[in-house]
Amino acid sequence: MAPRGRTTTLAERVEIGERWEAGQKDPEIAKTMGLRVSTVRKWRRKYKKAGRTGLTSRMGRPPKGALSQFPLEIRDVIREMRKKHPGWGPITIWTELTDRPHFAGLQLPSRSRIAAFLKQEGLTRKYERHSELPQVQAVDPQRAHEEWEMDAQGVVKVSGLGPVSIINIVDLFSRVKVDSFPCLDTSHPTTEDYQLVLRRAFVNYGLPEKMSLDHDSVFFDNASASPFPSTIHMWLAALGIDVRFIEDRPPAEHSVIERDHQTVAQQAITGQKFSDDTALQASLAERLDFLNTRFPSRTLAGQAPLVAHPEARHSGRPYRPEWEEAMLDMQRVYDYLARARWFRRTSSAGQLSLGAQRYGLGKDFANRSLEITFDAQAQELICLSEDGQQEIRLPIQGLTKSNLMGELSPLVSQPVYQLALPFSPSTWREMMLASELTGTTL
Repeated sequence: MAPRGRTTTLAERVEIGERWEAGQKDPEIAKTMGLRVSTVRKWRRKYKKAGRTGLTSRMGRPPKGALSQFPLEIRDVIREMRKKHPGWGPITIWTELTDRPHFAGLQLPSRSRIAAFLKQEGLTRKYERHSELPQVQAVDPQRAHEEWEMDAQGVVKVSGLGPVSIINIVDLFSRVKVDSFPCLDTSHPTTEDYQLVLRRAFVNYGLPEKMSLDHDSVFFDNASASPFPSTIHMWLAALGIDVRFIEDRPPAEHSVIERDHQTVAQQAITGQKFSDDTALQASLAERLDFLNTRFPSRTLAGQAPLVAHPEARHSGRPYRPEWEEAMLDMQRVYDYLARARWFRRTSSAGQLSLGAQRYGLGKDFANRSLEITFDAQAQELICLSEDGQQEIRLPIQGLTKSNLMGELSPLVSQPVYQLALPFSPSTWREMMLASELTGTTL
């Protein structure tokens, strides 16, 4: 249950109204959202009476302001404490006030009123309730390549190469180890790294139906309370692959890929020394073939994955890099975005950030909390003011096939691709991409 004195956000008030419209009762809404029944009742009544207009927060004491009944000295001390110690919250400030002999015997404001005063003074962080991205439900797969798990192992020290992070992909049903790709000198593989290993996997095994991912920042906008889908997320959606983000930390979820990390490392890396990344990649490929075709798996009654499930050699959904641009269906992305919504607060210049893109709404929308949805037909963002009375539409930025394809886009447009020498890590990655292209000359 939310503590007394906490101000509800626009996202919460909208959700209360929507849940009431869907037929939920006040106690049920309060329990689901972790709010007090009295809070839910208040905003449900306002929504019922005035719709979105009634959801504008007017808490506090508009005529006089919070703490107006307390001496000016107390307000000045609270303000000074907060500015000097931005990390101090209402409880800390209240405790500090009670410990000061100068205020002994005086009536002091409660923690909730201190919180209201800090908000009035603009000394609090703007908070918005987390709005979840739409995703498919978690179900146990019933066939090969229904769902893949993908994850990067934490950095391992590889003799001769130094720190390496291995990206692994495994098919959850057949337990086929789909691919392993080494990323040198990094603990955080990039979007380009993940797209490369996925493209290799798609070439060899076809497209899966679903992809299971964790909340790493390359997959998920984990710095925002209202996450916008990442490039990888939208790229997979355009290819017709559903994305599911795990809800629990491993090993509650992703236990298969976590065990896969250990198995692959023990088979291909432990006790070995490599002269270069090509040698490491060759070792990974050779051991994956062994694990998939010969190694007896206890999970599969002593059979190797491709022996137990020969149908797992291909999903039946073929892919080639040179086909990718034609395979990308942007309407799938538009329809997905149309199911989501985001909450953002604009800057003093009337700007906001969404999906690594910057949008300017103008001074009239400065310092405003906005609800943002997407019009799939017009391909526009719809920005709605807190009271629901003002709307502004903005063409969405950066959502093109070229942007989703990343480094592959310029390669497929060239009939001949000549690599630069000497091979840098980025050039080596491009070489691996180019090697998958039919008719490419190196």
